[in-house]
Amino acid sequence: MTAGPTPTGAPTDARERTAVIVEDDSDIRDLLDTVLTQAGFTTVTAATGHEGVEAVRRTDPLVTTLDVSLPDIDGFEVCRRIRAVSDTYVVMLTARTDEDDARAGLDAGADDYQTKPFRPRELRARIEALLQRPR
Repeated sequence: MTAGPTPTGAPTDARERTAVIVEDDSDIRDLLDTVLTQAGFTTVTAATGHEGVEAVRRTDPLVTTLDVSLPDIDGFEVCRRIRAVSDTYVVMLTARTDEDDARAGLDAGADDYQTKPFRPRELRARIEALLQRPR
């Protein structure tokens, strides 16, 4: 028997729990990798926006975490490019605390916008809450 979506739309098959982490800071990238792995995700990491878009294209993840300040293209543009190819849940994680930046992130297609420093347990809870919403 193959596992399928639960009545709420959340996946139950482990292979469907893939997350792409787009973050240029290696310490934060490693922390996100640990947090998401502990939450049962298989992770793919990317240090640039271009790598992140390609990782999303290649893996079709359930969730993508996305930094706004990347070395090549900003996270807002990355989010727009991801939205053109995927319906992955996008959680922006950024040091930018300005209300206009949060609005720009959500306007670009992010499902959530969280500022750094973030709390790992809260991030996990936010992601699990997103997964309860059908896509």
